[in-house]
Amino acid sequence: MATVAWFAVVGIVIFAVVRASRNRPLPRSGVWIMAMLIIAIVFSTVSAGIVYITPQERGVVLSVVSPGGVRSEALQPGLNWIIPFAESVVRYPVYKQTYTMSIAGAEGAIQGDDSIAARTADGQEIYVDASVIYSINPADVVKVHIAWQDRYTDDLVRAQARGIIRDAVSQYGVEEVVSSKRFDLVSQIREVMSKKLADNGLVMDDFVLRNIAFSSDYAASVEQKQIAEQQSQQAKFVVEQKRQEADQAREVAKGAADASVTRAQGEAQAVIIAAEADAKARVIQAQAEAEALKLIAEALKTNPNLLSYQYITKLSPNVQVMLLPGGENASPFIFTLPSIGPTPAPAVTTQP
Repeated sequence: MATVAWFAVVGIVIFAVVRASRNRPLPRSGVWIMAMLIIAIVFSTVSAGIVYITPQERGVVLSVVSPGGVRSEALQPGLNWIIPFAESVVRYPVYKQTYTMSIAGAEGAIQGDDSIAARTADGQEIYVDASVIYSINPADVVKVHIAWQDRYTDDLVRAQARGIIRDAVSQYGVEEVVSSKRFDLVSQIREVMSKKLADNGLVMDDFVLRNIAFSSDYAASVEQKQIAEQQSQQAKFVVEQKRQEADQAREVAKGAADASVTRAQGEAQAVIIAAEADAKARVIQAQAEAEALKLIAEALKTNPNLLSYQYITKLSPNVQVMLLPGGENASPFIFTLPSIGPTPAPAVTTQP
């Protein structure tokens, strides 16, 4: 509106001049010009006193009427009123910002190699890529303006980050930095830097250790060491494989030996069982024979001629002469057995 009013003032002045040059002056032109001039001045004054602050920023008021030349409180988001032409506003972002220092020229805040050269406790030089994520504390915007103005990124964040990283790296060996102590290194840097930034009105949201690079000589030695370690690991693997194969062979042999022992025990047990069965059979057979002899003995007691009968039945077919008993008080006599065929039977001779 102030701009429109000033254009109106200029337009009325031009129109009045043109009319006057044609001998047709504009009636009450001075009044119109003065009125529009007053309106333009009022609108310009009001416009100079109204300031709009976005949600992602805060405003520091520079004032000629405030002690120290600056208001103690920053302007908050929304419409704010300042004294026109006596105060001005410097805006500061309070959103998160990232400052990157990298060996890759396209990644860092500064073009070219901006990595941090640091030396470890054992004298090795390394190159660190890092990013600092930070923001201005909304409650300390005035403090940041007084101490750093718009130089807080380069003169505070960058300088503190590079110095703290170098100090932290110098407390660890090169192998600790890249392996076992890397987490401790990052934690130490984050803790120290967070305190430094907080003391200057900034908030450290995160610290990212992006990469660690070595000098070419040390990188070559590390590569050779890794190759040697890999070869050593391969040799250990081969030895372990051979040991496992030997253990497997021993287990197989042990299994075969156990199987042989078990088989021999089974065969011995079978022999023992067979021997026991044979012995039992012999005992049973002996008992049967003894029982048979006992029965025969009892039978002979009642019938003595039974033995002679058994003797006769067991004679060979070729025997042709028999000696028969002659009675209780008689002597035995010889009995000629008949033969099959035309041969006449021999006479029986009895011996008195």
